[in-house]
Amino acid sequence: MTTATSTTQDASPRWRLVGPGLVVAATGVGAVDLVATLIAGQKYGYALLWAVVVGCLMKIVLVEGAGRWTLASGTTIYEGWASLGRWTFFYFGPYIVVWGFVYGAAAMAGTGLPLHSLFPAVPVEVWGIASGVVGAVLVWFGRYELFEKVCAALVALMFVTVVGAAALTVPNLPDLLVGLVPTVPSGSILNVLSVAGGVGGTITLAAYGYWIREKGWTTPRFMRVMRLDNRIAYLVTGIFVVATLVVGAELLYSAQIAVQTGDKGLLDLANVLDDRYGSWASKVFLVGFWSAAMSSLLGVWNGVSLMFADFVGHVRGLADEHPDRHIGGRWYKAYILWLTVPPVVLILVGQPIWLILAYGVLGAFFMPFLAVTLLWLLNSDRVPGEWRNSLWSNVWMGITALTFVVLAATELQKQLAKL
Repeated sequence: MTTATSTTQDASPRWRLVGPGLVVAATGVGAVDLVATLIAGQKYGYALLWAVVVGCLMKIVLVEGAGRWTLASGTTIYEGWASLGRWTFFYFGPYIVVWGFVYGAAAMAGTGLPLHSLFPAVPVEVWGIASGVVGAVLVWFGRYELFEKVCAALVALMFVTVVGAAALTVPNLPDLLVGLVPTVPSGSILNVLSVAGGVGGTITLAAYGYWIREKGWTTPRFMRVMRLDNRIAYLVTGIFVVATLVVGAELLYSAQIAVQTGDKGLLDLANVLDDRYGSWASKVFLVGFWSAAMSSLLGVWNGVSLMFADFVGHVRGLADEHPDRHIGGRWYKAYILWLTVPPVVLILVGQPIWLILAYGVLGAFFMPFLAVTLLWLLNSDRVPGEWRNSLWSNVWMGITALTFVVLAATELQKQLAKL
């Protein structure tokens, strides 16, 4: 699964090496995460700003752990999971299949919404399906360099538009600083957990190890640049999500304007921007909304397809160098089709309740699964002693695991209530 792009990469200027972290951060910050942060700003002003910072720190720890495992062990994250026992197969196999089917529909619909708002003559469904097809074509042939550049361009676009919207509101800097002091307003615990837990990704965090391999980082000598890449990426993500909170606090909290949950909440915000500053502000923000949704779609179409190819290749006993375990291989392309074609049915006719329940239940367990398994793997003799967890990493991974266990329990309660 290695594609060494240069034998002298580690001698290049560090800023030129940044890339996989930006991809994982861009993929992880989708429309739903933005709305969760927006609603937190709408309800509590700047009071939950500290939770955004904590969320970024948790993701830095998890992504660094996934990257450290890959570089130190020389194996993929799924191979690490498989070494823990067959139980990982019985969780991850159904999860990646069900998740891909439902996420494909959600990602395409989420990308279609802002495009429909910008060009209303074309229905949301048509825009969404077209976005899925374009994403599939862009990643089909497995050119990681092109994929990374497209993601970087989308990150720049969403960063400029959303941070620009925050600057337009003229944020209250004293209140912003006060928001860095941890407080939990009455009734806000679920918002705290969703903001901290939703900053920057779910399954795509585990894809980071695959992307650094595609970048050509395959040995421990790339450990320092991997960590730099990860920190810069989540610094950008943190600024981006803080900007979203600022917009919620300044435009919605003070005026007591509510927005919907889900992707449509961002359309509500676009309407507020239109009323307050004119149609140009709304259109610029919709472009940023689209870039956030499209970068998430592209990242999943590439990264999770790589994970699926590795999963199937491992189950079938294929050697690590076998083409079908690589980007561009048969199983990689099969999963791209799985993300793109069957979900069209869900877009057109709606999602059956049993599928939503399975998606919610399986998805609730993924982040605890990732945090707990990383704790297990990185404290074991599966990695050399120098690359095992420090006390600091163990504390943060433990906090992260506990946070996501609570979120998983909350999500399970929500799903069971639908029965």
